Amino acid sequence: MVSKEIVVGVDGSVESKDALQWAIDVAKAHEAPLRLVCAYSLPSFTAASLDGGFAIADDAAIESGARAVIDEAMARVRDAGIEAEADLETGDPAGVLVDRSKHAWLVVVGTRGGGGFADRLLGAVSSAVPAHAHCPVVVVPRHESGSEFTPIRRIVVGVDGSDVAARALSLAIDEAMLWNAELTAVAAVPMTTGMGTLSWIPTSVDRETVVADARAGLDATIESVLGGRDVNVRRHALDGNPAALLAEFSTAVDLVVVGTRGRGGFAGLLLGSTSQALLNHTTCPVMVVPGPNKKKEGEPSYTGRWSRR
Repeated sequence: MVSKEIVVGVDGSVESKDALQWAIDVAKAHEAPLRLVCAYSLPSFTAASLDGGFAIADDAAIESGARAVIDEAMARVRDAGIEAEADLETGDPAGVLVDRSKHAWLVVVGTRGGGGFADRLLGAVSSAVPAHAHCPVVVVPRHESGSEFTPIRRIVVGVDGSDVAARALSLAIDEAMLWNAELTAVAAVPMTTGMGTLSWIPTSVDRETVVADARAGLDATIESVLGGRDVNVRRHALDGNPAALLAEFSTAVDLVVVGTRGRGGFAGLLLGSTSQALLNHTTCPVMVVPGPNKKKEGEPSYTGRWSRR
């Protein structure tokens, strides 16, 4: 059974604390409960000692440190007046969070850990969890001085005509309605080389026609997904690398929404090095929406696919 519970990965790092604060603010807006999860491994050995031998790890000390992280996070949540539960688990952190995503509405993680114990959760987790989760995952970057992640006033969503991109658009519309935020949908048309991406448009093809076709497909997808919801969606069909465009938009918006896989555009970002560049360089939180094979029971299917005319 899927609830509206928000699962937050915590590890005591600065990035983890920023992710927790974002989750607290979103939980308030959605009136949703939080579940704090701290997962850690118990290695057989620590780093080599000075004499060349190995020191046996103090499992009790590691567990005590993890429990202190959970206690600190729970105190912060209680101060915010949010309903929450906390779980301390041993095991691979990414695997634990992916498993929890089966029954969650949203998973929230930071971009990377702060070294040592913190890196056991964040770091690889911020790339592995979005790629394999069963529910949307928000990756929150480190909070820079003077910046604010909430309230969410501006949202941008990448759309490429795939089913998962339509799901991402639908969730972006929901968030725009909740926060009364401006919503912009963007279709990327990589017609020129550069930024690590080769153009897929033959030189004989009229590029204005390609952009017009992408815009028409974007319009059709938006109208299909809106389903009567009263939201004004700004729309742009742009020439450029999808990850580079999203990273650029992230400097001016409060939330970027993208799918995990699609037609190689925005929704196909999270399959290789391009996705890592986006998640490592974004300046605002990124919501990653899973593909149709991870669709939850009772969730509608979106079929606003594009077709070349």
